[in-house]
Amino acid sequence: MFRVRVNKIESIRDLDGNLGKRIELIEERHIPRFVVKPQTEEAKVAQDVLQALQQQLPVFPMRAEVALPKIILFLTEQEYESLDIEFDVNQIYDIRLEHQKIEFRKTA
Repeated sequence: MFRVRVNKIESIRDLDGNLGKRIELIEERHIPRFVVKPQTEEAKVAQDVLQALQQQLPVFPMRAEVALPKIILFLTEQEYESLDIEFDVNQIYDIRLEHQKIEFRKTA
């Protein structure tokens, strides 16, 4: 099992001109942070300033997650409706691949 997030949903037309959706799912993994000890006093000051900025400003994210493309679904409108899942951007799903099936489970 692995966890994905809906990154993008686009309207598309297939080769026959049928309207459909392109749904991009990206894998989310937690990468453990490692501590780098600065060698000089100047490097320590720079590291302290950067850490203070990360805590105060949202433009410097502190999340240690990496998003990798995992699955891209190309579905006609009929296929999308028969799948019976309402995909929303940033929604997170647990995916299970088992016995020639793909199972989507929406996380809380």
